[in-house]
Amino acid sequence: MNGTADLVKSIETLTSFLPNNPLGTPLESNWRYMTATYTEWEIATYGSIFVHEDKPEERQWGCVKLLLFSHFCIQAPMILGTYYFTQVFGIKYDYDSIPRWYVLAAQVIGCAIIEDTWHYFLHRLLHHKRLYKHVHKVHHSYTAPFGLVAEYAHPIETVVLGMGFFIGIVTFCNHMVMMWVWVAVRLLETIDVHTGYDIPWLNPMHLIPGYAGSRAHDFHHQNFVGNYSSTFVYWDKLFGTDKQYKDYYAQLKNKQQ
Repeated sequence: MNGTADLVKSIETLTSFLPNNPLGTPLESNWRYMTATYTEWEIATYGSIFVHEDKPEERQWGCVKLLLFSHFCIQAPMILGTYYFTQVFGIKYDYDSIPRWYVLAAQVIGCAIIEDTWHYFLHRLLHHKRLYKHVHKVHHSYTAPFGLVAEYAHPIETVVLGMGFFIGIVTFCNHMVMMWVWVAVRLLETIDVHTGYDIPWLNPMHLIPGYAGSRAHDFHHQNFVGNYSSTFVYWDKLFGTDKQYKDYYAQLKNKQQ
């Protein structure tokens, strides 16, 4: 017991030297205004809709029908249930309970690791010949992906792969702001890997160790085999499912020399 108390005290001492969140003052005033003005149901519902939908859209109308069905029939009910989820799991709304920025960052990284692990194994399963043509083939309608393709998928796939996103929330989430940050990060990441553009020196996502990026996922859409992870390269490296990807770019490099 004393050992645990000493460890906690040591961690608190170390974190006291970390810089404060530079957005602290504007965040605090706006967050306190929000919680004083709106009910928790309104914050959970309308805020989650805003965080989820406030992203750039590309007018690729071949995707729109399925996306509208997915948004209204699958994602909307989940968003409308956000408030009840927060009540069941005791997720807080008040400003004073917001985790410090480094705790928030660690929680989001934990969520990303869980989601990436879930995505790798379930995504790989969806490529099984008995499942692929019935479910995952929809997402692979586009061999050259663009932003909207990030959410263009069979409803079963939307639910099954989406479960990895929620496992992280159930595991780590203790405040509404953490949920919103994770939603925003995951959306930015999945759109990024489907943009078709890979410019590491312009993309801050590439500062994340082991980040796969759009080049890896572009190859997956072209090749249909390998590179099954959503965010990181580790599982593909461990199981050798990035071999064709490595061989392809090694051949390109040799041709350029």
